[in-house]
Amino acid sequence: MVYLLQVDFTMDGPFGAEMSEGFKDLAHSINNEEGVIWKIWTENALAKEAGGIYLFETKESAEKYLTMHSARLTSFGITNIRGKIFEVNEVLSSINHGPIHQ
Repeated sequence: MVYLLQVDFTMDGPFGAEMSEGFKDLAHSINNEEGVIWKIWTENALAKEAGGIYLFETKESAEKYLTMHSARLTSFGITNIRGKIFEVNEVLSSINHGPIHQ
């Protein structure tokens, strides 16, 4: 079984191309985190929200990452961090072409 981590938070920016450039090193470092299969970055400049959807190999690795990432975001001055962990129903997700295993 794999686990999905949903994280979002309020942020003043940057967004779009500036976000892509500014967080490129962070994006590369996430690939080295224990248990990460993939991440989809999310942003809504009008609502001043950002975050991500992650897929992890284990619940423990998702929990560990959420704890570390929340502390990192807090150190950046970001507040109102919301994180949820879900079990993924792989059978139904596969029917809908969910990218479970790569």
